[in-house]
Order: sequence, then C-alpha cells, then structure tokens
Amino acid sequence: MSQEIEIEFKNLLTEAEYNRIYQFLPFESVELMEQTNYYFETGDGQLRGKGAALRIRKKNGSWTMTLKEPHKDGLLETHAPLTEEEANLWIQNKGPKKADISRQLEGLGIDQDRLHYLGSLTTRRKELPYNGALVVLDHSLYYDKEDYELEVEAPSKEAGLQVIKQILEACKIPERQTDNKIKRFYQAKLQSE
Repeated sequence: MSQEIEIEFKNLLTEAEYNRIYQFLPFESVELMEQTNYYFETGDGQLRGKGAALRIRKKNGSWTMTLKEPHKDGLLETHAPLTEEEANLWIQNKGPKKADISRQLEGLGIDQDRLHYLGSLTTRRKELPYNGALVVLDHSLYYDKEDYELEVEAPSKEAGLQVIKQILEACKIPERQTDNKIKRFYQAKLQSE
C-alpha cells in the first residue's frame, strides 16, 4: 500500500487561457501523456457524501486504484496497483478486493460490494516542475464535455497558492472556483441522464 497527502490547486481555463499558459511556461518541450480515469460509486452516493472518491487510472500502460479521502492538509490518497485483468473486472463490477483500499473503505463505512462503475474521463496532460511545484495543464474529455484546467501540486498549501497565483497573474487569467475532475464528471453524468 502507498499513501500520500495530495496538496493541489486547480483553475478551470478557456482554451485561449490554456494556450497562454502553454506559451508562458516551456510546455512545448514536454511530452503529452494520456490517462483515463474510471470512476466508481455506490448507488446512493456514499463516497460523494463523505467527500471521497474511488477511481482506477490507466497511465503509461499501468493501472492504479486510488481512494481519495478528506484530510486536514488536503486529500489522503491510498493507492493499490492493479493488473489490466483486475481493472477490467472492476469495470465489469466484478472487481477483486484490494486489502488496503477495502480497509480504508470500511473506515468510511462503505461496503466495497456496493460499488459500481460509473464511467470514464480521459485527460491529455502535460506536467512541468516550476518553482518547487508541479504545474499541470490538462485537457479532459468526458460524456459530451471537454474542459481545460491548470493544476498545481505542491509540498505545502502556501507554496501551491504562491505558484498558481503567480501563473494566473502573469497570464492575466481570473481565479475561478474549480471542482475536481470527479465532481465535474458527476455533474456531466447527471446532465446526460
């Protein structure tokens, strides 16, 4: 099992704003990565109700299950590697239990057997270290939506806020209250039903 505290700041962008940041920082020299998140939830939204989320991410040929839970400093992420076969079983709602994830789910009062697959979100991503943080430009596609986003992952809230504010000010982009990807995914799913 691996766990970490994620300290992350986000700002939704227009396509033009995305392109301004792309030009402001040396993103052109960075390889484009594609990743797909597969999301899971109980029928009555227990994870969402606890501010938590469960996903499987396919990235660079690897599959990782991640449970995100609220934590005083950000989000507590619990990761478990999966084989492609295990990931596909999860997507078919027949997934094997992963001990560390199951233990965390039990701590939230959630029965893994009640989880089901909701859908997927694909992101085209570029990442770049900048001023002690990781700066990420994302272009995400889900349902009939697409969006652009700036993310800053940092070792502290102060460092992350400083970097994201610096980039937004330099590129003349307004700060926007931004939901995380899974919340945006849920909203799009509800609108499509």
